[in-house]
Amino acid sequence: MQAYKLNATIDESGHLIIDEPLNIAPGKVEVIILQPVPSLESSRENQTQSQPAKQKRIVECSIPILKEWLESTEPTPSDFDPDQAKWEYLKEKHNL
Repeated sequence: MQAYKLNATIDESGHLIIDEPLNIAPGKVEVIILQPVPSLESSRENQTQSQPAKQKRIVECSIPILKEWLESTEPTPSDFDPDQAKWEYLKEKHNL
């Protein structure tokens, strides 16, 4: 099967309008439509603009990339119980 990449638009009535001429043999074709989504960077920019500035955590670590990652994470809540978290995980994993 031969593949072509074309630019097209959908008008208000829902018709597909291809912006450039085609030189292909007549017959049945399969159409796959990919609609662009907003880029990840622009959505991140919107999120960072809407979120208030938070203070950076200070973490002691000799590995620079790990230190940078840990500083960007949220600290654990004061009421966090690691044993309870393990139990919840195991219950879900083994359908208990």
